[in-house]
Amino acid sequence: MEAMFERLVNSLVERDYAVVDDFLNEQELKHLQKELQRQFAEGAFKAAGIGQGAELQRDERIRGDYIRWIERETLAEDCHFLLDRLEALAQYLNQTCYLGIRESELHFAVYPAGSFYKRHLDVFQKNRARKISLVCYLNENWQPQEGGQIRLYFPTENGAETPLDLDPLGGRLVCFKSDILEHEVLPATRERRSVTGWLKNEG
Repeated sequence: MEAMFERLVNSLVERDYAVVDDFLNEQELKHLQKELQRQFAEGAFKAAGIGQGAELQRDERIRGDYIRWIERETLAEDCHFLLDRLEALAQYLNQTCYLGIRESELHFAVYPAGSFYKRHLDVFQKNRARKISLVCYLNENWQPQEGGQIRLYFPTENGAETPLDLDPLGGRLVCFKSDILEHEVLPATRERRSVTGWLKNEG
């Protein structure tokens, strides 16, 4: 696990993002897929909004996913490994990068076919507690032509920018600096599933 974390941290430091394709093994992926499906079937998901607090609103022209906030108390026990692993990652980031991470905020996300999330930054104007954004994909046998990529935007020295598209492959973790990289979720031809969230300080 430490070798995985080391690769991740080195990439974050050098490139502001990291991709770990073996973050979940096949059995772990199945546990999380089953748990998402269970909670979705029970009607626990709600349409996601944009903004925070009193400014929170739903606008499908910007964002079309459905989410379920993840709490240890409501998560199947065979999925607790995910929370433990992300807690260990947060501790490793604090030890190596001095980020002061104190908590995580996670949700299951389901994007129906054709839905998307327009370009945005993951920090709020009035609250910059989010330090690291992360997406752990729960899709099965995803093909590039099905879409659904996360597109990261990297500023360049001449004032332009370079986009990078990453496929939502099952078991893959994508993480990046919340206050630096703008990003968007592209439409897909079939439903797209993930665990999405942030590692935060008290900001």
